[in-house]
Amino acid sequence: MAEQGDSALQAAQANQALGVAGHADMVWGHASVRDPAGRGVWMKASGWAFEEITEQRVLLVSPDGDVLAGEGRRHIEYPIHTEIMAARPDVGAVVHSHANGAVAFASLDVPLRAVSHDAVSFLDPDVPRFTRTGDLITDAELGMALAQTLGDAAGLLIPSHGLVTVGETVAAAVMRAVLLNRACRTQLQAMQAGGPARWSDEHEVVDKRSSVANAGLLQSGYDYLVRRATAGDFPVTGI
Repeated sequence: MAEQGDSALQAAQANQALGVAGHADMVWGHASVRDPAGRGVWMKASGWAFEEITEQRVLLVSPDGDVLAGEGRRHIEYPIHTEIMAARPDVGAVVHSHANGAVAFASLDVPLRAVSHDAVSFLDPDVPRFTRTGDLITDAELGMALAQTLGDAAGLLIPSHGLVTVGETVAAAVMRAVLLNRACRTQLQAMQAGGPARWSDEHEVVDKRSSVANAGLLQSGYDYLVRRATAGDFPVTGI
């Protein structure tokens, strides 16, 4: 089926792009794509790093955790993806990674500021934190709780664990993961220097969402990551 092939390819590219962006934590972390037929999510098989994912290493996982297509073991944190998509009909893709900047920043329990463009998608007025547990999200109840914390936001932080981002498109979900991690890392650098003392106010944040974080720019950034993945460039420093 063409839809199956398209979904597997999209999921493979999403994971590869995260590998290029330096989000790899050996074989942990995952990106998913909503199944067009409503059967669940297409996500990478367990045991492989982001940069190792091909269409043949992508599974269709049902909301109950059954593997409906593909070969391999599913990730035990599949409820992150299935429960967010159940709660958010607008979401077409979900990312979960253990990016270092996000993990370090989440441990500080301080507000995220628009020190750079990267933060503007997440400040309404601050990026949500899922604090119920820093352990793995392995069942539907925890997945639903995480989805409730996310609400209608573009992403959240899980202290002691990582980040989750979402998007209507694969490009949006992946780029938001990249941007959230960069925003956290930039603020950490500013804090190391004794700041930040200045950042975009709430009015400029709203304006920037349309000027620097619109769908077209997110797609352009994502296309760049996919091109680098196709060329075998892992990772790109500074992303």
